[in-house]
Amino acid sequence: MATALLAGSFDPITLGHLDLLRRTLAFVDRVVVGVAVNASKQPLFTLDERSALIEGAVAAFPADERARVEVRHFQGLLVDFAREVGATVSVRGVRALSDFDYEYGMALMNRHIAPAMDTIFLPPSAPTAFVSSTLVREVSRLGGDVSALVPANVAAALAARFPR
Repeated sequence: MATALLAGSFDPITLGHLDLLRRTLAFVDRVVVGVAVNASKQPLFTLDERSALIEGAVAAFPADERARVEVRHFQGLLVDFAREVGATVSVRGVRALSDFDYEYGMALMNRHIAPAMDTIFLPPSAPTAFVSSTLVREVSRLGGDVSALVPANVAAALAARFPR
């Protein structure tokens, strides 16, 4: 049974993240969405809130896909978490060359630490190519409408966080 790890801060999860998740489900049996604790970031949503938002978004998936997704949070090295959950591949979305440059270095380091761990880079689907959590937070903070960029439950959470 092939298990992939889709890790990130997901602050908040976007339609781009969900696109990557669904596309990953097409070539593995199971995907663990790893919600990372990153001490260098000040998240908008707590770890539990981010996990709940992901679970709420995945609840809209068809039952057969939903059953193959697990949401967990972790702290520390991605490769250690991957071993813990039985993942042999990490899936990373890359929107631009700058993303690839950073992710490529991380993939090489992960491979150095855990030689059996592979990384798959997926470009975004065209409609989500420009979407990032950072942009979604900023537009929402400034009163803009992000409902076309995030799942409905996330749009509601952002509206509650940044009332107009």
